[in-house]
Amino acid sequence: MPFILPANSLTGGYDVANSLRFNDGSDDTLTRTVSSASNRRTFTYSGWIKRGILGTGMGLFGQGDYSSSTGSDHFNIRLEGDDNIRIEPSGFDIKTNRLFRDPSAFYHIVLAVDTTQGTASNRVKLYVNGVQETSLATATYPDENEDTQVNTAGDTGTVYLGDVFNATGKFDGYMSEVCFIDGLALAADSFGEFDEDSGTWKPIDVSGLTFGTNGFYLEFKQAGTSANASGLGADTSGNTHHFTVNNLTAVDQSTDTCTNNFATMNPLDTNSNHTFSEGNLKTVYSAAAGTFGVTKGTIGVSAGKWYWEIKYTYGNAGQFGVFDVNDLDTLNTTDIFSAAGSSTFQGLAWRIDTSNNIKEVGVGQSADSGLDFTSGAILGIAFDADNGKFYGFKNGAEITGQDIGAGTSLLTAVTVSDFYLPFVSNGDGGSGTKTGTSEFNFGSPPFAISSSNADAKGHGNFEYTVPSGYYALNTKNLAEFG
Repeated sequence: MPFILPANSLTGGYDVANSLRFNDGSDDTLTRTVSSASNRRTFTYSGWIKRGILGTGMGLFGQGDYSSSTGSDHFNIRLEGDDNIRIEPSGFDIKTNRLFRDPSAFYHIVLAVDTTQGTASNRVKLYVNGVQETSLATATYPDENEDTQVNTAGDTGTVYLGDVFNATGKFDGYMSEVCFIDGLALAADSFGEFDEDSGTWKPIDVSGLTFGTNGFYLEFKQAGTSANASGLGADTSGNTHHFTVNNLTAVDQSTDTCTNNFATMNPLDTNSNHTFSEGNLKTVYSAAAGTFGVTKGTIGVSAGKWYWEIKYTYGNAGQFGVFDVNDLDTLNTTDIFSAAGSSTFQGLAWRIDTSNNIKEVGVGQSADSGLDFTSGAILGIAFDADNGKFYGFKNGAEITGQDIGAGTSLLTAVTVSDFYLPFVSNGDGGSGTKTGTSEFNFGSPPFAISSSNADAKGHGNFEYTVPSGYYALNTKNLAEFG
């Protein structure tokens, strides 16, 4: 079984095909201007999100005049800088005690508002993964029959996804299955259910819901950049309330969803020398000579055969591979280059050295593979956790002397009795600043590719052919092969 099993990992039931990957560094948002006002007292927002960066304010859903310097003309649901959820329109303020800091899994967030309710606490209900949030740091409810800024038209009628009023943080991460229901306050079970076998909260088909006048349903199935049925912001509710796409492109359409969760790199398992973007699939290393950085993946494996690709823009030496999650050599140092030379190192890797050579990295091994690397080329990694073997490819070509079909690896096999995590390590000696940019494709690439290759189960979108018997590192494959 996998080291981390993020929701949703079930192999049956309703499937969600796509998400949209937002990058706060490029101010990615979706917007729509409402032309006709409707119910300002009763509505529901539902969305599945997977976080990228943590510890900064970022918007999920909002409506109003965001150019205003006052809070009188806005409504928003957002993640705060301390990672709780806050709803803060004019007139009320709801903030959770619970923090939401897991970048490896999708959260399902439902907000139901009905200000016509006689009991104050019934006017705003927040659900996360099917459970109502009742432990609140702030609980100032709206007045009975209060009109919110939601479903207004004109100057305050712009709907925002991925933006937040009066804050610098745009949303960073993945959004999937985003719904807005106009005129009804629905509980979480209108959008999801607990799996009877695992107890995991999972999505259900919402296409039969009544969305109301200004309601919408975003499935992110299309890849265009216009506000129409072919765009990333296409509304499939039947209302044709299509969103304008701001700074998002076709490459931001992802198959990493709430029903098939793909591995990413982990901002909670790193040091300060890597910065993250593109849904934690891009890491940029920059540090002084003699300083090293390590970042690990969100999913580890102890069985099965797995494939992923890395586009490495060469700065200085980089190292890519897998190692035992409990390996003390890697837990106690950020210098994987030195750790790899120890007799107790439990890992396998390919090193791109300062001369652009691809080298073998294992216990006592640092031989030149005979294959040079080019900046911006794609390094393919195939990890056979069943047999502890490790294989590499440059732009689809096998590293010299390797034969994956015959089981011939250049690296001495390890005994896999624990979970092995993907990792990237950067750094080097000498002088000056050392750099390196790594873009990871675990099956949903953060960069444009010229071909499209899936594994034998139809999962993943890779530049090069996936080796026979190897699979993309996602929860559906883990449930079957891990």
